[in-house]
Parts: sequence; C-alpha cells; structure tokens
Amino acid sequence: MAHYVMVIDTRTCVGCHSCTVACRVHNELPVDMIYNPVTTVGPTGVFPNLHMVHIPLLCMHCENTPCVDACPTGASQQRSDGIVWVDEKKCVGCKACVMACPYGARVTNKEKGTVQKCDFCMDRVDKGNIPRCVQTCHQKARIFGDLDDPESEVSKLINKEHVVRLLDELGTKPNVYYIYGLEAQNR
Repeated sequence: MAHYVMVIDTRTCVGCHSCTVACRVHNELPVDMIYNPVTTVGPTGVFPNLHMVHIPLLCMHCENTPCVDACPTGASQQRSDGIVWVDEKKCVGCKACVMACPYGARVTNKEKGTVQKCDFCMDRVDKGNIPRCVQTCHQKARIFGDLDDPESEVSKLINKEHVVRLLDELGTKPNVYYIYGLEAQNR
C-alpha cells in the first residue's frame, strides 16, 4: 500500500499562488474558502541582502489525526494510504475537527453547512494522477509521491535534504515535509 506525502521546497517557491488557484478551481470552492494558502515571511535582512520565504500551507495529512479523533460522526476519516478526508454526507458541521486541527487546515462551507479540507485531490490520485496544486506548480516546488517507494522523488528528497515538518513536536506526524532555506534564492 502506498503512503502518500508531499514535499514543499521553499527554496524554489516564488509565492505565485498558482497552487491556491488550481485547488480552488478543481474543488469548485466558494470565494471565501481556501484549502492551501501561501504565507510569506519577510522580507528579512538588510538591503541589499533581503530575503523572503513563501510557505504554502495545507492539510498535513497527519499519521496521528486529532481531527479524525475529534469527529463525533465519523465524517473525518483517514485512508490506509494516509490521505485524510471528510465525508460530506456524514458531516454535520459541528466544527469539532476544526478546533482539533493544530494547523488550521479545515474550513467551513457556510453554504453547505459542512467542514471541508485538502484531500490531496484523492479523486485524481485514485486515477494515478498527482494533486492539482503539484501539477500546476511551474517552479516544481511541490512534489507528491509514495514515501514507501525508495525510488520515488519524495523518498529521495526526504532522505537527502534537511526537511522539517510543521509543529512536529505535537506528535501528529505530518505527511507534508518542507525543505526550508535560502540557497536557491541566492543563486
């Protein structure tokens, strides 16, 4: 069985928000909903040595899922391949999962009265495709694949690069890894 993860290389992300737009279009999201915002840190430093880092955020598809554990109806679920998703037919919009998620990755759809989130475009993944945000990233800052495959690009990057996981100290074991640095920006 696959173990899907995403690696985000902040050294090459330029903060263009193509991933955010592609996600919104693919998921037909209302104007007030975003599954994967891009936040910018900076500029930092002193002229002429200024730097900015763009950090795309999304559901971390944690191995230890406080959101799934908090859901009283079983709407929040985790598949055997690691993808965490919401069954909208079971969701009553109570927002227990929203409060349990330490990453702020869940959003309320006011029109539907449900909670929604990034699901790694599982409809596409199930057909052998990559998530829309990965497909649209012209800088190739997002890489998606099977961590259990030692030949996959994600496995190689995680084993070769210095990667970090957001709020790793909470023990949620996020399945989104970040390569953080300024190397590419200084070239």
